[in-house]
Amino acid sequence: MTAQNTMAPVAPATTPENQAVSATALQPDRATLMATDRVKQPAAAGKRSNRLADDRRFKIFCGSANQALAEEVCSFLGVPLGQTKLIQFSDGEIHFQLLENVRGADVFLVQPTSFPVDRHIMELLIMIDALKRASAGRITVVIPYYGYARQDRKDRPRVAITSKLVADLLQAAGANRALLVDLHAAQIQGFFNIPVDHLFASPVLVGYFRDLNLPNLTVVSPDAGGVERARFFAQKLGVPLAIVDKRRTDINVTEVMHVIGDVKDRTCIILDDIVDTAGTLTKTAEALLKNGATDVYACASHAVLSGPAIERIAASPLKELVVTNTIPLQPEAAALAKIKVLSVAGLLGRAIESIHMETSVSSLFS
Repeated sequence: MTAQNTMAPVAPATTPENQAVSATALQPDRATLMATDRVKQPAAAGKRSNRLADDRRFKIFCGSANQALAEEVCSFLGVPLGQTKLIQFSDGEIHFQLLENVRGADVFLVQPTSFPVDRHIMELLIMIDALKRASAGRITVVIPYYGYARQDRKDRPRVAITSKLVADLLQAAGANRALLVDLHAAQIQGFFNIPVDHLFASPVLVGYFRDLNLPNLTVVSPDAGGVERARFFAQKLGVPLAIVDKRRTDINVTEVMHVIGDVKDRTCIILDDIVDTAGTLTKTAEALLKNGATDVYACASHAVLSGPAIERIAASPLKELVVTNTIPLQPEAAALAKIKVLSVAGLLGRAIESIHMETSVSSLFS
């Protein structure tokens, strides 16, 4: 039986050629992160680095899904990323080993379940099991992107509620708490029988568009399910809200019907939680322009960007697509000038600190 290290191909930030880039581009300083996330906490800055850096019972580990984000979070908090060994046998089996003591520690495990989804979920389950068997005091799974969230109900006969299944698996493996970002449906929190903290990337996105100072702005929800999210976004910017009525004819296939609200001579921002194949996004942009919008921007928390997404975005009338780094971009997406990436490392870092210190995370929703 042979083994090979998979961290390099899955998480390029760990390769020697990318170390210099990781130290600069992937780890912005704290001042930048604080400004980006639009949360002012000057009094907590000193406490954060001094207390957590000296706390031997506070540890952060990560899998291969988004090591760059985990490193940014650690940089923000002033703590090192925990040392692990993650390899893959020739038949695809995953082997994980902790390389430091975690007995009695408050452990945070950063791992979005993004592409390849099933592998990253299995990695997460294996890491939780290793922590439990190493006698970690508490295990908090930090899942910036929760895969299978779109399968949250029986919308047709004989289908699985897979987001519930994933929640059950995480708890069975030994997770004591979950920290999630922008779930596709907020009620997924109810699938867990452990405490869940549900963060929103809206403060990061709102700050970016507020600084752009776009004229005659209207926030647009691409479907009825996203109205609450879009309303919150519009209220923070102090602008009107519009809704696009859409009909989904099949999985990943959407037919846009009509626009509800006034978008004529307006600059529109389409707000969604996930951009997958970008079919809904590009059709919504076209519908808005047909109804008289002058410019169309878009933003989303999770840049899944699968299948023909990159080609569709490149050919679309969108001025810009703004996403966060909950999921690492594929090289083709990173090279596209229309896509702008904002960091949620500061948001996650403050939430992790609050959970460890047993203080409220409610300030992060403003």
